[in-house]
Amino acid sequence: MNNTKFILPLLIGLLFLAGCSNTNIVDTNVNVPDNNWTYAKSIKTTVEIKDTIQSYTLYFKLRHTTDYRYANLYVVMRLKGNGLNKSTRYQFKLARNDGEWLGKGSGNLYTYNFPLLTNYHFVKSGKYDIEIEQNMRDNPLIGISDIGITLAKEQD
Repeated sequence: MNNTKFILPLLIGLLFLAGCSNTNIVDTNVNVPDNNWTYAKSIKTTVEIKDTIQSYTLYFKLRHTTDYRYANLYVVMRLKGNGLNKSTRYQFKLARNDGEWLGKGSGNLYTYNFPLLTNYHFVKSGKYDIEIEQNMRDNPLIGISDIGITLAKEQD
């Protein structure tokens, strides 16, 4: 009997199930017009939390061009909802002292995925608003091509 008739459908089924096991609650990505990120163009999303026992990780996604002039980036993250009003400022290192970019590069684009909150538990179920804005002195901030937010369930 030929086992390949059974193995191929089994492998396809396993790949399909692996693709369905996405743990992201939200995964947004926004193109920044003209690669100029202004204070007024913060990225925002709303999530609905149903499981307060589950732990989550919140990520800030960034893509910049080689036109970006700095070795770091400051952002402010706001998390609001159900009595929670949390605001935190973060600094992310984007380049080494010699100017070499730390992100994953492709052409003149560099990509980063920075954790903002890890092993985070929401106290109450319900809707929460997440907002991230650039917090640099330049407005607009030149060389930022895309920004995004990912909220993912942590795997046990």
